[in-house]
Amino acid sequence: MERWLLTYSDLITLLMAFFILMYAMSQVDVQKYSAVANSLSLVLTGQAMSVLETQGPSLAEGISGQQVKEGPGPSAQEQGQLDEVRKQIAEFIKAEEAQAQAQNPGAAGTTTRLSDSIVIMEQERGLVISFKDTLLFASGSDELAPGANGIITKVGSALKGIPNYIRVEGHTDNLPIHTGKFPSNWELSALRATNVVRVLQTGAGIPPNRLSVSGYGEYRPLVENSDNLSRSMNRRVDIVILKKKYDYFEPSSTP
Repeated sequence: MERWLLTYSDLITLLMAFFILMYAMSQVDVQKYSAVANSLSLVLTGQAMSVLETQGPSLAEGISGQQVKEGPGPSAQEQGQLDEVRKQIAEFIKAEEAQAQAQNPGAAGTTTRLSDSIVIMEQERGLVISFKDTLLFASGSDELAPGANGIITKVGSALKGIPNYIRVEGHTDNLPIHTGKFPSNWELSALRATNVVRVLQTGAGIPPNRLSVSGYGEYRPLVENSDNLSRSMNRRVDIVILKKKYDYFEPSSTP
């Protein structure tokens, strides 16, 4: 066989691979490509990027102008909804504390206030309502404490009217647990979050397709687990109202 035929066959193979690649690029799903690029950017740099933000029209037919532009915050309408949620929960906490003080005025300053056990903060991903574990659960248990159902239901009622996805995240400290029910902190954190989700659905009436559960165990601490106080801060259940711009990353049955 002539040597030039080997070179020629390699060239033909490379040309075929090149045209296959060009064809595949012409069929790219721009939305999925943008989602993947944004996800990688958030992981690597902590900042979102907009792949489709160009000076000219989109190369993909029917996509131009339809993407939700990544930015520093939600739209004015969505921000108003999140602010209203924050306001309703703050009013609930204030009313509960006032009622508790009226019923037992001598206990003022000797009992833990509800505002010390519920922290509301806004993050890049959305509004986070963080519950200290002692407000909802006994130590080492996933069973809701007395009164916990009412608190979760009241908070959930403020979330029912907004369309955002809601993720409930369970967290523990770094003290190991190993029982028949909880082989590790993974199970404890996940089951605690699951029980909170169940109340949000059945008690507050939030549609189940808007709810999801994550169990992080001890691996997403707020502070270093250096003493009892810091560990108590890390033991928590977070209700996260995700901003609408992250809807694309949520699995959906809608094509």
